[in-house]
Amino acid sequence: MKPSSAKAKGRKLQQWVRDHLLSLAEHLETDDIRSTSMGAGGEDVQLSPAARRLFPVSIECKNLARFAGYTLYDQAVANCPKGAEPLVVVKANNRSPLVMVDAEYFFERYRNE
Repeated sequence: MKPSSAKAKGRKLQQWVRDHLLSLAEHLETDDIRSTSMGAGGEDVQLSPAARRLFPVSIECKNLARFAGYTLYDQAVANCPKGAEPLVVVKANNRSPLVMVDAEYFFERYRNE
């Protein structure tokens, strides 16, 4: 994949996240949540102080061809009873546990708070 294609792929994911966050807080301005340029240091999606109060998170976006986490998530989906949401907790040696959930579910949880 050409570097320009990879950057476009990453940019598209950042913009998707930005758009979802903006849809959750209609009182925020477009400039309150911004997708950064590819290659810029720091957070991939920058939040204004007003946006950070609503979403106290720091966002790093990675749009990959393959990611082993999907195999784990597929197992959680297969074992998930009706009415529940699949969630995966992963942990590596000497690291803190991480949680994976569907992004749409995550954004919807913010909508309902």
